[in-house]
Amino acid sequence: MSGILVVRPSSLGDVVWALAIAHDVAAARPGLAVDWLAEEAFTALPAMCGEVRRTVPVALRRWRRSPLARATWREFRAFRATLREERYDAVLDLQEQVKGGVIARIAIGTRHGFDRASIREPVATLFDDVHHAVPRDLHFATRCRRLAGAALGYAVDGPPRWRWNLPAAPACTPARPYVVAVHASSRADKRWPADRWRALLSDAGASGFDVVLPHGADAEETESRALAAGLERALVPPRLPLAAMAALLARAHAVVGIDTGLTHLSAALGTPTLALFTTTDPALAGASIAGAHARDLGGRGVLPAIDEARAGLGGILRAAPRC
Repeated sequence: MSGILVVRPSSLGDVVWALAIAHDVAAARPGLAVDWLAEEAFTALPAMCGEVRRTVPVALRRWRRSPLARATWREFRAFRATLREERYDAVLDLQEQVKGGVIARIAIGTRHGFDRASIREPVATLFDDVHHAVPRDLHFATRCRRLAGAALGYAVDGPPRWRWNLPAAPACTPARPYVVAVHASSRADKRWPADRWRALLSDAGASGFDVVLPHGADAEETESRALAAGLERALVPPRLPLAAMAALLARAHAVVGIDTGLTHLSAALGTPTLALFTTTDPALAGASIAGAHARDLGGRGVLPAIDEARAGLGGILRAAPRC
């Protein structure tokens, strides 16, 4: 074999977990190159993965806003030409949706995907050549790794692993030990109450840590500044590109975050991570699968209490101390 293409363009957390495939392939099939197709907003992720040869950007989210525009069609033709430059031994369609199947169909190679009982959108199976049965009640990282193993003929063993090539720390990185609070989400039901955040972050500051509150959109910056108000050692950094954000997370003494992409990235980077779940199932998307340095609290309809979070943060700091 010479190379495979992985089609998992979004979302951030799912791309993080799926990237564990690259390490598996490097161990089980040395010499087999891994290319990755990702939404343009997430291309920094596979680009930082040391076992990914090439990242192919796609702009489906942006193209959908102007589907008939001349520029959209020009960009799509260029994307199609780039994707078809390589003939792959296998194309792994991990998106579980029609959009992933359509993209995978453009690539040259045998397309592998989940079977009808395993996939989120069963109609998407029409675009794949080979279908694999993978239980839906497994963590997403495990599901992706099992599909890749079935397609390429190796057994999946051990926890997910990654090899990252990170950039230098951004200029806003604190000189003192710091904790990152990933509090923002576009989904209100995933958020943890502000009063609990303030209590936890106040404790972190009293314990000698700087507290970093990153943000994306303008509304998230407002929320970060509101949480920082009254905290002596709080920092609201400028909006950071994804690679710089990864470098900031990797150097933190701990990250506390809700069920969102940056929290999952932190766990994959090996940073002590406490993931707070409120409406989703950590068995399917928890951070703790990354190793003992990561823990999950809460779950579907179970809001983590402040005392649980205090104990959880203390636990990960003791289990994986940063000297």
